[in-house]
Amino acid sequence: MEPSDWLWVWIGAAVAFGFLELITPFLFFMISFAAGAGLAAMAAALDASVALQWGVFLAGSAAALLVLVPVGRRLAAVESDEAHEGATRQIGRVAVVLEEIPGSSRDTGLVRLERQQWRAETDADGPISPGAQVDVISVRGTRLVVAPVAPARHEPIDR
Repeated sequence: MEPSDWLWVWIGAAVAFGFLELITPFLFFMISFAAGAGLAAMAAALDASVALQWGVFLAGSAAALLVLVPVGRRLAAVESDEAHEGATRQIGRVAVVLEEIPGSSRDTGLVRLERQQWRAETDADGPISPGAQVDVISVRGTRLVVAPVAPARHEPIDR
């Protein structure tokens, strides 16, 4: 195989690695190899030796890995705008009422969320009885604000 024939090998490899990146978004792992293959294709277009093409592929891929993979990790770690930190990470979870939560007031009851007990209040019209499942809809200070679970929602609860 002539060095110039490798041009099509490198173009095919760049396309294949680019397609594989679509399967693993935000990791920027496969796209690094696609960049190396693209550089090797340019070397093949300039009639560089096969050994030099492989060297360009390896060096280009390594450089792209060093630059792009940390960027991909940071992008993958960034959560959506709805990401919660601290106590607000409880929002959207389901809790079990341990002590009745009076409705329409700032009085609190007690709920268990996973293995922790929390004071909870509700904006619902009526009280919520012990044993009922509730959705955590917000956090006010150190209290959870809960609402009765919608009937269609069925999630297992650790008791």
